[in-house]
Amino acid sequence: MSILLDSSTKVIVQGITGREGTFHAEQMQAMHTRLVGGTSPGKGGTTHLGVPVFNTVADAVEATGATASGIFVPPPFAADAIMEAASAGVTLIVCITEGIPIQEMIKVKDYLRGYPAARLIGPNCPGLITPGAAKIGIIPQRITRSGPVGLVSRSGTLTYEVASALSAAGLGQSTIVGIGGDPVLGLTFRDVVELFEQDPATTHLVVIGEIGGSDEEHAAELLARGSRLKTVAFISGRTAPEGKRMGHAGAIISGNRGTAKSKEEAFRRAGVAVAETTDELVGLLR
Repeated sequence: MSILLDSSTKVIVQGITGREGTFHAEQMQAMHTRLVGGTSPGKGGTTHLGVPVFNTVADAVEATGATASGIFVPPPFAADAIMEAASAGVTLIVCITEGIPIQEMIKVKDYLRGYPAARLIGPNCPGLITPGAAKIGIIPQRITRSGPVGLVSRSGTLTYEVASALSAAGLGQSTIVGIGGDPVLGLTFRDVVELFEQDPATTHLVVIGEIGGSDEEHAAELLARGSRLKTVAFISGRTAPEGKRMGHAGAIISGNRGTAKSKEEAFRRAGVAVAETTDELVGLLR
């Protein structure tokens, strides 16, 4: 099993005829993702990559029964694309686009309250992959393999690095979820951890966080209540100079929360092994 995505999931790509949409839709097809169509305003009625193109998400959902969407549209249009997918009944929305203004994402989050069945991953994320079954996004399938380890991360680069190390060590993954590094996101660490807890095929969990914000602390608080998963964590940015803004997190350190120290301590209190470097993760997970 897996979380969120499997080989039966019907997927569309919003922006399928663009350069990025085309390339990554092809990669998704190469992994046997059930790609049933795409959208590109003004190109409805045509075919691209062997699947139908629609003018709107509503048209695509009505014709194909799609329940998931990958968004590869430019930043000025991405917020509207998320809301269009939700209003059309898509329940898994994966927004790869980076550079969406915070004010736009605040509007999106408020809009999604009216569509509680819709789960948003991202924006500014690598998406998700269930090795050997399907993917939505840009995670290279060649570095993954099937297995019992769940992986959730803010950082795309560290997602790839750790997935590759796990695979090389013979530790396959159930699902890999890159939630993105923007201040305003869809699913949080806590949301994804809850899903992995409910997946019987996932027995181990890797959490890769960053300094800033408090999502990692919230996930640790959940794990502290009791978890069946053998979990390890790594917090990026632990050596960042005080007062420096770290990477793409764009998050705020407030009070005693949001620092690498506070996050690591929260995980340790939850009984989670914390790695000081990513190289230690595989050893701690065994």
